Amino acid sequence: MSSSRPLRADARRNREALLSAAREAFLGGDTDAHVEDIARSAGVAVGTLYRHFETREALIEEVYRKEVDDLCAAPSALLNRHAPDEALRRFLLLLVDHAAVGKGMSVALEGIMATNSPVFETARTRMANALTQLLDAGAEAGTVRGGVTGSTLLRALGGICGMRATEGWLGEAQQITALLFDGLRYGAPRATWSRVP
Repeated sequence: MSSSRPLRADARRNREALLSAAREAFLGGDTDAHVEDIARSAGVAVGTLYRHFETREALIEEVYRKEVDDLCAAPSALLNRHAPDEALRRFLLLLVDHAAVGKGMSVALEGIMATNSPVFETARTRMANALTQLLDAGAEAGTVRGGVTGSTLLRALGGICGMRATEGWLGEAQQITALLFDGLRYGAPRATWSRVP
């Protein structure tokens, strides 16, 4: 029994190394990276990769899911460190950055988009819930207008980030997101309306 514990720890390390190597490859623009290359970068055999991920698509899907996990863990941490409206502003910019990450993975993700995988719908739901958490906190503090749902705000951000194929889109998306944030603060009962740099 004691001998099985290091094996579980090794398996966990191998899985994390594979996810890290795959993320680095896909986000670095190597969207055609082969499983052999990813396994080599992770320092494991291809068989080890397939023990953790049955297909290349399963690996890509897990990389994306981990990105969403990290993103959706942010609101609670932000609310612990910042006022609700500032936490919301920072999270909106994190979502724009996530879209930039998605741009790097878009080709790799195309294969998953053609399947019935629920990963994207699940991601949208989780992001909308994260936004709702921040919007509710801001409305309760009186620094953000009420009546806006996380799903509505996510749809607005989707329109902004849909420009990502154009040159210089990230800077423009950040500017438009700042305007959107100003609009959320306008009319809030206790907000002192001013442009946040």
